Amino acid sequence: MSQKLAGKKIAILVENGFEQVELEKPKAALEEAGAETHIISPQSGKVKAWAMTDWGQEFTVDKELKSAVTSDYDGLLLPGGVMNPDYLRANEQAVAFVRAFNDNGKPIAAICHGPWALIEAQAVQGRKMTSWPSLKTDLTNAGANWVDQEVVTDQGLVTSRKPDDIPAFNKKMIEEFAEGKHDRS
Repeated sequence: MSQKLAGKKIAILVENGFEQVELEKPKAALEEAGAETHIISPQSGKVKAWAMTDWGQEFTVDKELKSAVTSDYDGLLLPGGVMNPDYLRANEQAVAFVRAFNDNGKPIAAICHGPWALIEAQAVQGRKMTSWPSLKTDLTNAGANWVDQEVVTDQGLVTSRKPDDIPAFNKKMIEEFAEGKHDRS
């Protein structure tokens, strides 16, 4: 077992309605690689997942967004689901949290609808990205170069389209998080 991420702390930002498999599998991969992960949410106590076609499990919130500090983390994971990123992009504190990772060159991994939060945080201009196909126009209109590939990396930003892409997503996410900060100047 490789410990590429030993000593690294990764924030996983979610709201109710995140796609369960898009949190569970990447979180497990990060922890297997040695990272400490924290589920961060505007909610307190627990957040509820969406499991493809219906509500899924509840997950314990490790830290409320209002008390989370980006400088405590080495990377950010943004799971998808339709509801989750839609709630996050409407939350000014969540948008500021995402923007701080981008502005500081810290790696970010977003899957499925997760890039909606990146659009709101003004973190996609000039970036090569992928997402769930219905976000193509949103990302293009925000200045991203959208491509239909299972995983895309661009200077510390890792994006994937859907749950089927999780193995490739996890591999690239771990690589980028291991590299650390990326200078985008």
